[in-house]
Amino acid sequence: MPDLQWNIASWDGSYDWSTGGEEWSEVWGGSEAQWFGSLYPRLHRRLPTGSILEIAPGYGRWSKFLIGACRSYVGVDLSAECIRACESSFLGSAHARFVKNDGLSLHAVQRRFDLIFSFDSLVHAELNVLESYMPQMLERLEESGVAFIHHSNFHANTDHRSNPHCRATSVSAEKVAELVAVHGGRVLIQELLNWGRSDPCDCITVFARSGSPCPASPLVLNNHSFMAEAEIIKNYQSPYAVLSS
Repeated sequence: MPDLQWNIASWDGSYDWSTGGEEWSEVWGGSEAQWFGSLYPRLHRRLPTGSILEIAPGYGRWSKFLIGACRSYVGVDLSAECIRACESSFLGSAHARFVKNDGLSLHAVQRRFDLIFSFDSLVHAELNVLESYMPQMLERLEESGVAFIHHSNFHANTDHRSNPHCRATSVSAEKVAELVAVHGGRVLIQELLNWGRSDPCDCITVFARSGSPCPASPLVLNNHSFMAEAEIIKNYQSPYAVLSS
């Protein structure tokens, strides 16, 4: 069970950040391939945009793409090591700043955003963390803004015996949808992801404020082909790397 203390100990001390988190994108062929092949196609209707808040950027694996797609960016992370690394990496980006938090609070960021983004980080956050973050995220969304949050769906799985990637065990898509509704928001999309398992262990939830102009009926997608998507992206992006020379 990856509680808050586990996350602090892991990402601000014991974890080897020597590859900057790129190891988690290897199956896609790297973070560039994963961003342009998988994440950007899901987000491109919202990018570029005015302002972005990223929760748990780590060493900036996605920040490097988000910073270039907005006029104002804030990254919030519980790891002081990650904050220092991002401040160093993006020193030349005057419109970007990074803030250390306690893993539960967004109080240091008192403004609204067009996009709130988190991917491949909050999958390790248990329900108490999402319960804390949810009202704060909704408060920080512009009226027409959206949040794109990748989290665990492990609680809904039928097989709880194996959890090699330390998914939060108390979180499910249904529980997150309930949190959105309780705090005055509404779900736009929930995409269940199998991430190599037979059951969907993860979920991307896209949500907005209750007054958002986005369509009202939530869409639920059960994507059993997420890792097949990764394989296709990896196989077909590599030959085109010659175009960067």
